[in-house]
Amino acid sequence: MSQQNLARRMRPRNIDEIIGQSHLVGEGKIIRRMVETQLLTSMILYGPPGIGKTSIASAIAGTMNAAFRTFNATTDTKKRLQEIAAEAEFSGQLVLLLDEIHRLDKPKQDFLLPLLENGQIILIGATTENPYFSVVPAIRSRVQIFELKPLEAEDLEKAVNLALQDKERGFNLEVKLDEEALYFLVHSTNGDLRAVYNALELAVLSSKNNHVTLDDMENSLQRRATTFDKDGDAHYDLLSALQKSIRGSDVNASLHYAARLVEGGDLQSLARRLTVMAYEDIGLANPDAALHTVLALQAAEKLGFPEARIPIANIVIDLALSPKSNAAYVAMDEALADLGKYGNLPVPAHLQDGHYAGAKDLGRSVDYQYAHNFPNHWVNQQYLPDKLLDADYFRPDDMGKYEKALHLRKQWIDEQKND
Repeated sequence: MSQQNLARRMRPRNIDEIIGQSHLVGEGKIIRRMVETQLLTSMILYGPPGIGKTSIASAIAGTMNAAFRTFNATTDTKKRLQEIAAEAEFSGQLVLLLDEIHRLDKPKQDFLLPLLENGQIILIGATTENPYFSVVPAIRSRVQIFELKPLEAEDLEKAVNLALQDKERGFNLEVKLDEEALYFLVHSTNGDLRAVYNALELAVLSSKNNHVTLDDMENSLQRRATTFDKDGDAHYDLLSALQKSIRGSDVNASLHYAARLVEGGDLQSLARRLTVMAYEDIGLANPDAALHTVLALQAAEKLGFPEARIPIANIVIDLALSPKSNAAYVAMDEALADLGKYGNLPVPAHLQDGHYAGAKDLGRSVDYQYAHNFPNHWVNQQYLPDKLLDADYFRPDDMGKYEKALHLRKQWIDEQKND
């Protein structure tokens, strides 16, 4: 077996071997099209660690039979960059993976920019930071920017099976991996394929007779599988208990169930559920809670565990003790119910699009009154289809200052309609 670790051994050799990121490398998608037409341009790939930035760069070079070099903006010197540039003059086409591109200092930037201009080097920058904020405009304007996503559990499972089956690059021995261990591995690593490979390799090497059990995987990941089972029931029970505790404003129970989910390590599921709660259970009673939730979860994603527990704790407490309202959620469900009952009803003629030739002749947008031309930016005219004139979906709970303000506005409008 090679001295390289499993993650490096299993790195894709061409674009067809890339795991995940189908929105970029799938059939007909942008990066695949560039490679297949041999019209590759410089790009920046950004997203969380371990999801394929380096793999995509090396696979692109492998598919195009181009020279491939790597450069770290933090640790490598300008001299190293000069050596790569000299090599590019003789190689025809050189693909350079520039890791941590957001940390590239000005002397290196100044040296690199002319190479990008003349196409001597095809740059693939990699960063965990949003390049629209962290990469200097001079470089950003010369590259395409693509966001990579954390891998789904199905992608990670496919990668694990490939490693077990590939006797040349994976394991040159027969490995038995219990279903519970596989499930725990792919659901507790937050879409990070590198972490999956590292944990799998450690578990295999430390197991008895190459038989990896759930206990082996727990030891490898240094995390307990208390929130996972083969069917996923226990995990979803905890997510349900967390949401119901937050909905019930029990901050201690909320922290308890959140702690159990943090221990399980599935940041993606926890983030999805907390985001849903911010809109479903807190809603218009405290709209800022949704913003706080998004920002906290972005921080948690960048930090990763164990530090991710800190912004998660903040947002769990915030949501649990926030005023609650499901008025918006209920209003949308009632509107959807009427849509199912009545179908797509005709839009009133005066609301229809009138920006094309002949629209007025068809009666479209005739007699429409522009609300901003009236006092209080409101005018009494029909907006709903005829069959829904009496519909009243939004019934505020008045659980926060913002929702109370919306209620007052709605009351004023209803009074004006009835005058």
